[in-house]
Amino acid sequence: MPQVIIFDLDGTLIDSRQDLTTAVNLTREFYNLPPLSLETVCSYIGNGARKLIERSLPENINIEDALPIMKKHYYAHLTDETKLYPGVLEGLQKLVATGRKLAVITNKPDAAAKIVLKELGIAEYFDEIMGGGCGHPLKPEPDALLYFAKKWNADVEKSWMVGDHYTDLESGARAGMKCCWASYGFGDPKGLAYDLDAKSFAEFAACFL
Repeated sequence: MPQVIIFDLDGTLIDSRQDLTTAVNLTREFYNLPPLSLETVCSYIGNGARKLIERSLPENINIEDALPIMKKHYYAHLTDETKLYPGVLEGLQKLVATGRKLAVITNKPDAAAKIVLKELGIAEYFDEIMGGGCGHPLKPEPDALLYFAKKWNADVEKSWMVGDHYTDLESGARAGMKCCWASYGFGDPKGLAYDLDAKSFAEFAACFL
């Protein structure tokens, strides 16, 4: 049975903090609100675009109106400053050579995720990329992970979910997969257990070579 490695995107493969902060603050500017710090916006990331903008705006602002404004700004600045974490390209090349199935499951909108991965030159290394809006609930629900495992007839107990946020660790655990915490990222594990603490992408990839 093939082994699947599923990666989160933001905080795991890419450092997208500044571009996400830019989109949030341009939305706040639209509503005549002062900008938020990078650290504050980072603390709001991890549960999808809707939650990000909900947390970034006062309760009296209609989220249904604000969400498309934020998305418009984000699509205009997707890769201004977003970059791969060190070792990601080289690590993916080595993992692909082992014959394992590689996938991305992210709570970022699907179109945005695919554009970013393509523009940063790593989309080709994944057998499938799935973002928010593809018909499965967002992480921490395990549905998307289990979909890939079933699709590829994978051994769930030998497959991995790799991410920097509690949503990744919880979804992996609920799917019955092993979990790697990407501690070099900007997410919050919220005390959840994991099988491996990767302090760099290269450190994770080396475990499978």
